[in-house]
Amino acid sequence: MATENALIHGPAGQIELIIDTPDHVRGIALVCHPHPLFHGANTNKVAHTLARVFRDLGYAALRPNFRGVGKSEGVHDNGIAETEDMLAVIAWAQSRWGSLPLALGGFSFGAYVQTRVAARLAEGVTPASRIVLVGTAAGQVTGARSYTTLPVPDDTLVIHGEKDETVALANVLEWAEPQELPVMVVPGADHFFHGKLHIIRKLIDRAWEPLS
Repeated sequence: MATENALIHGPAGQIELIIDTPDHVRGIALVCHPHPLFHGANTNKVAHTLARVFRDLGYAALRPNFRGVGKSEGVHDNGIAETEDMLAVIAWAQSRWGSLPLALGGFSFGAYVQTRVAARLAEGVTPASRIVLVGTAAGQVTGARSYTTLPVPDDTLVIHGEKDETVALANVLEWAEPQELPVMVVPGADHFFHGKLHIIRKLIDRAWEPLS
């Protein structure tokens, strides 16, 4: 297993990545971090947890920094241009490892962006085969921000903290209800899953077998 840092070319300039690779790469996973204007970065604990879970399942897990974070160039665009950036990261990964099974993971604003990425991928030849969204930004959230979060496939794993102070659990349930999409609620968990990161790993491990 290895961890590396990379800079790749994106629509607005370079995109900075952390890449966690297993000994044998059997899939590609894109993991998106929380809001860049509120100190979100690819080193975030939840994003790190998701990347390591994907790595252990056999995926090369890519954690890009959104534009304007770290060495990633460009200006924050509320998820619109960020979607194009993430598709560029996936294209780069496919050029490196080929057309392997594709997975998406996101936390908070990153989960919102991944709903947009998933919708775009669904239009093409390589839709995401696995999606996990944690603390998904939906509806009106702390900081006077509002998200119109897109629907996702019915086998998407949605994990949310019972005591999320940034995105109310009610917001995510309202988003999920018309989709008949189950939401896994972690009792006592706040938005950042302090002291509860191991539960995220446990829920994913229970749901998904490693790639073979």
